[in-house]
Amino acid sequence: MAGYEERRDAFLNEGVGFFAASVDTLEDSRAVAQDLSFPLAYGITREDAAGLGAWWDDKRNFIQPTEFLVTQSGKIMFSTYSNSPVGRMDPDELLTLIQFLSAQRARQKS
Repeated sequence: MAGYEERRDAFLNEGVGFFAASVDTLEDSRAVAQDLSFPLAYGITREDAAGLGAWWDDKRNFIQPTEFLVTQSGKIMFSTYSNSPVGRMDPDELLTLIQFLSAQRARQKS
């Protein structure tokens, strides 16, 4: 999440905002969220994860890293599901993708 926070202004320039969700307690989430400018939900349950379309790890009883790039209309353009630190969205790569898509849309309009 720190990588997204570091690039916050660049994402905002593209019209992108963030929120995060965790199974952590309020206390643990506050410690993480103190350095973030975007909302961090806490206490996520299995039912919450299902509502988000996230992957719940039955073996360890928590939500696995699940990330979505969602358009303003609610369409999921890109998603990742991971069962380890490998495979998560890289903030620089995601920003590059968003900038590319913005440039494509601008070209189509002109």
